[in-house]
Parts: sequence; structure tokens; C-alpha cells
Amino acid sequence: MKKRIVYISISVLGCLLIGFLASIATQSSVNDWYTTLNKPAFTPPNELFAPVWTALYILMGIAAGIVWSKGYHHIWVKTALYHFVFQLLLNGLWSLVFFGLKNPLLGLIVILALLTMIMLTIKWFRVISKPAALMMVPYLLWVTFASALNYKIWELNP
Repeated sequence: MKKRIVYISISVLGCLLIGFLASIATQSSVNDWYTTLNKPAFTPPNELFAPVWTALYILMGIAAGIVWSKGYHHIWVKTALYHFVFQLLLNGLWSLVFFGLKNPLLGLIVILALLTMIMLTIKWFRVISKPAALMMVPYLLWVTFASALNYKIWELNP
């Protein structure tokens, strides 16, 4: 149990760190470039993004910590965690591309790759721990929504 808490804590901190680093690229563009874009009617208010992402990063970290605590020596655990880390890097990359480079089209490509990796991560997490896989579902749903938003922003801003 103690080991699980340590792994969960490390994983949550890692996820929050990636989120924080991505927010640095995001913050400068949110207040200028992003405000000038045409956005679809279903765009949530900017104030919603930080608490939602924080909650999702915490859930993701708990899920990864549960999987990690099952034994990193096991090939399935390693495979699941490799997928998790790769999707987390794509998550951070999306912020850099969409907001940092101000490129909705390239952002769309990255977010579609991210969606694929999230689904693969859930698949592998399910092999290790069904509760861990379920904890990733809100993240999948949010990124699916974010993908639609990214697409519409790209479409509305040729």
C-alpha cells in the first residue's frame, strides 16, 4: 500500500508538471492570439480549462500510479506505461503546437495522434487494472471534445 501511494504521488506530480509546462506556452497566446480567433458556439469559457485539466491530470496520475504499482518488471505494465508516457508527451506537444506555434492545423494532427494514444493507453491499462482504465475515460472524453473544438477553430480561421 505504501508503495502504491508513492507511485501514485510521483505519477500525479509528473502529470501536473507536464500540465504546468504546457500552460506556460498556452498562457501567452490565450490572452492575445486565441481571443482573436473565430470560435464555435460550443467553446467553453476560458476559466473552465484550468480546473478541468487539473482534475484530469490528477486522475491520469492516479491511474498511472495504480498501473505502475503492479510491478514495472512485468512486460504488460511496461507497455502500458510506455503508452501513457507517450500520450502525455503528445498532450504537452499539442499545447506547444496549437498555442505556442499558433497552428490549429498542426494542432489537429497532434490531437488526433493523442486521441489514438489515449485509447491505446486505456486498452493497456485495462489489462492491468480496470479501475485505472476507467479513470482515463474522462480524459478521453475531454480530448475528444477538444479535438472537435480544435477542428472547428481550424475550419473557422482559414
